[in-house]
Amino acid sequence: MNYKINFAILISTLCGITASAQIKDAIMVDVARSESKVSPTMWGIFFEDINMGADGGLYAEMVKNRSFEFLKPLMGWNIKGKKVKEGDVLVLNRQEANVANPRYLRVNVKAALKGDVGLSNAGFKGGMGVKKGLRYDFSVRCRQQGANVTLHIELLDEKDQLLGGGILKPSGTSGQWGKQEISFTANEGSGNAKLNIWMEGTGVLDLDMISLFPGDTWKGRKAGMRADMVQLLADMKPGFIRFPGGCIVEGIDLANRYQWKKTVGPIEERQLIMNRWNTEFAHRPAPDYFQTFGLGFFEYFQLAEDIGAEPLPILNCGMACQFNTAEVVPLDQLDPYVEDALDLIEFANGDISSKWGKLRTEMGHPAPFNLKYLGVGNENWGPQYVERAKVFQAAIKAKYPNINLIFSSGTDPDSERFRYLDASLREMKADVIDEHYYRAPEWFLKNAERYDQYDRNGPKVFAGEYAAHVDGKIIGSNRNIWEAAIAEAAFMTGLERNAAVVNMASYAPLFANTEGWQWAPDLIWMDNLKIYGTPNYLVQKLFSTNKGTHTVSALINNKVISGADHLYVSSVIDRVKKELIVKMVNTDGSVKTKEIAFEGVKLAGSGSLTVIKGELSDRNTIDKPFFILPKEEKLKIKGKGTTILLPANSVVMLKIAYH
Repeated sequence: MNYKINFAILISTLCGITASAQIKDAIMVDVARSESKVSPTMWGIFFEDINMGADGGLYAEMVKNRSFEFLKPLMGWNIKGKKVKEGDVLVLNRQEANVANPRYLRVNVKAALKGDVGLSNAGFKGGMGVKKGLRYDFSVRCRQQGANVTLHIELLDEKDQLLGGGILKPSGTSGQWGKQEISFTANEGSGNAKLNIWMEGTGVLDLDMISLFPGDTWKGRKAGMRADMVQLLADMKPGFIRFPGGCIVEGIDLANRYQWKKTVGPIEERQLIMNRWNTEFAHRPAPDYFQTFGLGFFEYFQLAEDIGAEPLPILNCGMACQFNTAEVVPLDQLDPYVEDALDLIEFANGDISSKWGKLRTEMGHPAPFNLKYLGVGNENWGPQYVERAKVFQAAIKAKYPNINLIFSSGTDPDSERFRYLDASLREMKADVIDEHYYRAPEWFLKNAERYDQYDRNGPKVFAGEYAAHVDGKIIGSNRNIWEAAIAEAAFMTGLERNAAVVNMASYAPLFANTEGWQWAPDLIWMDNLKIYGTPNYLVQKLFSTNKGTHTVSALINNKVISGADHLYVSSVIDRVKKELIVKMVNTDGSVKTKEIAFEGVKLAGSGSLTVIKGELSDRNTIDKPFFILPKEEKLKIKGKGTTILLPANSVVMLKIAYH
């Protein structure tokens, strides 16, 4: 596709514009009609561990099933060697002695040379991604029983060629567990590597928490996150990050629900569970999908702080997924769930003298995370949800009245279920109501005016999960086409125009592994080495990095611009940067020329024009990550307006400085 844009043709100045009445069918932007404040949290990101988004994705651990806690203890592992006999390698279970991490591997090494006794791990989907010249950090918790065993650590490519490795001689007191570490540099790279561990010597060696991390994690934190994935999030300048989901909050049943207290503290003490997406989709089975919680609530709060986003945790409200078991906790047994919510606020905001504030401090963050928002339940519905929501609301507001509570309006934005919840939550005087919509592109185009008539004095709206879903016959990353992204952009002009009602919005899901996806479309796709933002990502980034501070009126013939002649427009002003920002979406298959006039402001004469355009079926890929890409050019404006050429199927942003 040809992305060359002749901006000289796109832009011409109108020196004679003096009043809106003089220009019929022009876009009239009236700064004097500044309508509402745009929340700093207006555009954010939604994270859930789906599509290998955490383990095998954002969490940079390269070893699958590092502590042998999957349902099948040796899933992901192969026993190797010429001298391994029956009983030489055993999975032991400490049970009650270590509930969070009961299993470990015992290897009986008998006068072994390298190649006689060993283990191999191929990592997550598609193998391990190894980069030439990069440092890799290997660690293991081990215990020697009168042993004298040396570990040979190797990274090999798909042809068993050595990429790098090192030798580790465990030290410490015999019979005591201890963490052993070694780092080495990869001399070559591979997108499908594996880890071998060979044991040389004699004795009994117990192994647990076998781990390998790349050296280029986000901010260089050991055992941290994939830097390229975090960077794409940081580039969006999101106002918030919602975590940890999503349906994993609810779990298939209550035993499978997300419990934040099991995700904090020392890594080896965090209790693994099966990821609920393990069994959800028969057409995309994922028997090896678990949550190790190396990426836990402390790390989520830290990530939010790193990228300048408000943390937005969502907690289970005593209800499992209603599409699965629909288990609920009896109301008279709900106290532990409510206590979890109160304790989380203390973990985030409490001082060192509090129980949970002390734990946060011990984990390396003495300062509070300044939590302001908390979600109660995810996509729950019915009177059983309202009953439980009221219990949470009363308890949390009594102790923490300034925490903004977010409540679910279910899964369907148009149903009787939604209307019941919306009315009930408004009667409760909820702070924020979370609306979700996964619909066809046509729905988004038709619903760009959805919030025009919402009560300006009622609860705020969180567009918590949305994405345009094209024809179901299209699968995987092929669903992230420009047709979907442009429909979302049109809808987002309606969200922005109604910033008096909508104070948060986030596309969902966020990440997907090209080899391990279950749900599509998704905002960002990656494999073990590469990553790219979809056209949908480009739209989200455009809005998020240009949110402004206040909405301003943008009309044609005194009417909101929301679908007439396939045109959608919203406009904001940034009073800090002194910029006017007009976002225009042309969903027509033909070019449009529109005059834009500005009132109530003195233009500085300089600005920029950003254009994203494409054929409806265009998309980015791992191999062509920039096939669709915004193009920006500086411009000069004389007088009080300009003429803009809107390419077919385009998103165009005009940004103009003012005095």
